[in-house]
Amino acid sequence: MAADATAFAHRGANFNVLILGQWKEAAEDALHVQWTRDCWQAINPWSSRAVEMNTLSAGEDPQVVRASYGSNYARLAALKARFDPQNLFRMNQNIPPAP
Repeated sequence: MAADATAFAHRGANFNVLILGQWKEAAEDALHVQWTRDCWQAINPWSSRAVEMNTLSAGEDPQVVRASYGSNYARLAALKARFDPQNLFRMNQNIPPAP
């Protein structure tokens, strides 16, 4: 499928990896944060470094959000300007309307 067939442009990788660490005890924060970071460091050399926007956290850096849409970002911003120029639908990984 072409990169511009949908909003998600990253279609070259065969796998999508999500490292999800969860625990109950706040006292274990450092331990579990460390193993999730270690896991990422171990697999990072084989990563395409593409970002899947559905896995981003709230308040993510706008450049990371932009990167998650890849080459489709400008097209999506133009569509946002056409259909939501007031940016009403912004409580997500927002694409601001193009100027």
